[in-house]
Amino acid sequence: MLFHTGKTKVAFSALIETGGAHGPFNKDKTLAFNKVFTNIGDAYNSCSGVFTAPVTGVYHFSFFYHAGGEHKARLTLFKNSEMIVKSSDHQTGSDGADNGGNAAVLQLQQGDKVYVSMPANHHVWAAENHTSFSGFQVC
Repeated sequence: MLFHTGKTKVAFSALIETGGAHGPFNKDKTLAFNKVFTNIGDAYNSCSGVFTAPVTGVYHFSFFYHAGGEHKARLTLFKNSEMIVKSSDHQTGSDGADNGGNAAVLQLQQGDKVYVSMPANHHVWAAENHTSFSGFQVC
């Protein structure tokens, strides 16, 4: 069920699809989830990876990832520049794959920005519909 305030409806869901392993990079990177399924309200920018709240309200966000065990994996959800939640796994030679995710309900003001960042020297799998970022306005 999609909740909304007045006539504004806000919901998005997107995948990062770049054809395989994404990272590791030599610096922190905001992930641009480029395969958009839903973007009601056009608040998610698939080029920058940033959701910008079109109206003040309460929003739910989630992210999930798949990664190989040969590199560290960590994703962090940010509100503006504040770390909210993260999910991570260690590098290991004996673990073939890792999965993780997290979610948060946030009070946002119009113009607040929410995004998922991956730190330097980490990676995720960016193919086959594995790594996603979604959000919607609750009230």
